[in-house]
Amino acid sequence: MGRWNPGAGDRLREAALSLYLERGFEQTTVADIADRAGVTARTFFRYFADKREVLFADAYAVEEKSLAALDGMPATTPALDAVAAVLDTVAQMAGGDRELARKRHTVIMANADLRERELIKLTSLSAALTDRLRQRGTGDIEASLAAETSIAVFRVAFSQWVAATEEQALQDIMRETLNRLRAMAAGG
Repeated sequence: MGRWNPGAGDRLREAALSLYLERGFEQTTVADIADRAGVTARTFFRYFADKREVLFADAYAVEEKSLAALDGMPATTPALDAVAAVLDTVAQMAGGDRELARKRHTVIMANADLRERELIKLTSLSAALTDRLRQRGTGDIEASLAAETSIAVFRVAFSQWVAATEEQALQDIMRETLNRLRAMAAGG
């Protein structure tokens, strides 16, 4: 088994997802993942803190880029329009590989602890967005509503996207979902 093989992180992700789907998350060990990826368990821990982080390692980057997208909007942009830019950024990050997203989603939905972890990560993102909106001058209630709305729109749109049989970009589904929410809020 090689140490520091090129592409080890990607191989570890692929191996983990395959094993989680074949055996289940709980039945898969770090040693199993490392063996399938052709690396040592020690190498696994250079990339991931634990076997859950294979599924959630990108959460920090999503939050960082989401906040950057929000910061890129003029301060006068209404909160809901500002989080629409965040949704576009998230869609670009998450929407590149639907098959990979489907596998990840299937694994998470099959395990209560992973679903809880996913909700914690989304709650953390919502709190960060709320804080940043407040810093931009948005009122407390509006900031909270806009941030929570972005999470709800993401969850609904993402679920539709991974379940869809036709090809449609995640970004388009998110925009459509947000527009439907706006229409509902307007009484439509």
